[in-house]
Amino acid sequence: MRQLLNVVSDRGSKYAVSGAAVRDRAAVDAFLKELKRNKKFARATHNSWAVDFSEGGPLKGDDGEAGAGQVILRMLEREELRDHVIVVTRWYGGKHLGGDRFRHVQDCVRAYLGEA
Repeated sequence: MRQLLNVVSDRGSKYAVSGAAVRDRAAVDAFLKELKRNKKFARATHNSWAVDFSEGGPLKGDDGEAGAGQVILRMLEREELRDHVIVVTRWYGGKHLGGDRFRHVQDCVRAYLGEA
């Protein structure tokens, strides 16, 4: 598991990004379970994720952050990154971010891909 913490901070909300190679949905579920073993991530407001499998196609989960999984998936498809789950975690800071939240998700994925 690779993680980047404190990637973005805006109006009290904080973002992190995590990811790993996965082969199937069971591996995604195991990754999410492992991530949430850390109480900080378990208590996060959102753990949005996406993966594009070589065999089986795309999967995504918004975890209450409507549209965030799709943003991650589009970026994975653009990079042609297959069989790798990326999770963007947000701790809500008390103020609505509107459309800026999608820019922050993109910034997190970009940072993760830049570290690869």
